[in-house]
Amino acid sequence: MTLPNPQAAADLAAQLKPLDLKGRIALIEATIPGRLVFTTSLGIEDQALTHALAMAKGRTEIVTLDTGRLYPETYDVWAETEAAYGIRIRAYAPERRSEEAFVRESGINGFRHSVEARQACCGFRKVEPLGRALDGAAGWLTGLRAGQSANRADTPLAEFDESRDLIKLNPLADWTREDVDRFVRDNYVPYNVLHDRGFPSIGCAPCTRAVRVGEPERAGRWWWEQESKKECGLHVHVPETDVAPGEEAAAFETTQSHRPEMAR
Repeated sequence: MTLPNPQAAADLAAQLKPLDLKGRIALIEATIPGRLVFTTSLGIEDQALTHALAMAKGRTEIVTLDTGRLYPETYDVWAETEAAYGIRIRAYAPERRSEEAFVRESGINGFRHSVEARQACCGFRKVEPLGRALDGAAGWLTGLRAGQSANRADTPLAEFDESRDLIKLNPLADWTREDVDRFVRDNYVPYNVLHDRGFPSIGCAPCTRAVRVGEPERAGRWWWEQESKKECGLHVHVPETDVAPGEEAAAFETTQSHRPEMAR
């Protein structure tokens, strides 16, 4: 039994490291008491994790943050996923008054006026609903990978989230994008068709574009901002090392010579 604290998270991360995805999910559900919540953005990493959780038929709840500004293709894969696995993905939406006040004061796309305005938009569309989604949770599962961006380059398999007093689990932290693509292909996992159109990372429609050749995976998120500002506030993490944008995967993989074989 693992209770939320830094040492417990570090110990759990060490135990998770040699396991495949199926084993990681089983260990997480066996060792963390209380409510377990997986927040999916319906991106390809999260679809891989949704597949594994659905196959495990365990007790982890699958939820999503419906910002109200998602791509139509995202809603399509949401419906397809529910149909494929016979599940319901619970939605948490923005608080109505906050949304109405922001649009009234800043305009429908007012988040482009400044970093502060964009963070305010992410605040009521994502961060506040996330707080409700994680209320009472002991463990929070995500689809974060170390290779996604410089800000995520040292993402651990498990960490203590002091602000939320829970253990944050990142079962795909040491997977490469190639690992994810192979898993999705081999297991016939539904995925967002935007991934085939140059979108490695998909968020709200007005805040996400396709990436150019050679750009890092999350370059299409809030592309009008500086790289160091490009997080929405859900995953607050300060990298231990300074990794240049575009070098995330290479820097991470040089320290990971014994990645476990991916579950099929």
